[in-house]
Amino acid sequence: MKLNIKNETGRLRSVVLGQPNSMGGIPTLDESYDAKSYYTIEHNMYPKEADIISEMNAFEAVLKKYDVQVFRPDIINDYNQVFARDVAFVIDDKMIISNVIADRADEQEAYKEVFEEVAWRKIINLPETAHIEGGDVIVWNDFLFIGTCFSEDYRNYKTARTNEYAIEILKEYFPKKRIIDLELKKNDKIPYEGILHLDCTFNPIGKDKCIIYKEGFVDESDYNLIINIFGEENCFHVTDEEMFEMFPNIFSISPEVVVSDIAFTRMNNHLRNEWGMTVEEIPYREISKMGGLLRCSTMPLVRD
Repeated sequence: MKLNIKNETGRLRSVVLGQPNSMGGIPTLDESYDAKSYYTIEHNMYPKEADIISEMNAFEAVLKKYDVQVFRPDIINDYNQVFARDVAFVIDDKMIISNVIADRADEQEAYKEVFEEVAWRKIINLPETAHIEGGDVIVWNDFLFIGTCFSEDYRNYKTARTNEYAIEILKEYFPKKRIIDLELKKNDKIPYEGILHLDCTFNPIGKDKCIIYKEGFVDESDYNLIINIFGEENCFHVTDEEMFEMFPNIFSISPEVVVSDIAFTRMNNHLRNEWGMTVEEIPYREISKMGGLLRCSTMPLVRD
């Protein structure tokens, strides 16, 4: 397989979609590793496996409608494998194997068949202390946006997934990219007050547009930089409640076609009526209760 990911919206040809089967029981609060899951466990709202299977089947059906090749990881018994984005990610023609948090380390074994499709020279294994997950990495042509946490309390946050060292390593592998690090607000227990990954607060769509949540960034200058790059008229701003519902985390099949949650009425109407996009709507409310949505569920391998 010839990997090719130059941006977030090129016509999708091949992707890994997460695995909803055999998720195991409801985690305890101590076992949760993101604020949204903590919230839904605390409020007895954690999703049922059958509902998650149904939602992911709907997503797969849309992908196949557009003739996308869909890979699935092997099933690990009693293990949450829904969010494929964080196991590995592709930049240009290279696959970077993430150093995920210890709670998710076993997931990578399930991707063995996918990794075997990739030439070994194209796979990058990072040093053990370089922490990064695919949800924090947004590829946008000459730009590489990376969400991170520079706080002295980095090691104390379960939701801090990408560190400064990993960014420095990526600069060495991709010297021609303009790498922009964006510090995200972190909170392990209150989803309104922290951002798990960059794609939960910022996501490019189309050819020159994006969805953005201003309050997700520690420094307003980071938000302003994105606005300057895309242009105010090309940015769809989400509210606090819409960020909580995970509006930014939709998924592009092409510059003209996005997959979105059917519940995102205000945004979906804007994408259709103002920006002329095709919006494939599916239910994804249950999966959102685990701290991720459509982009989180995918690992794109090949785009035009």
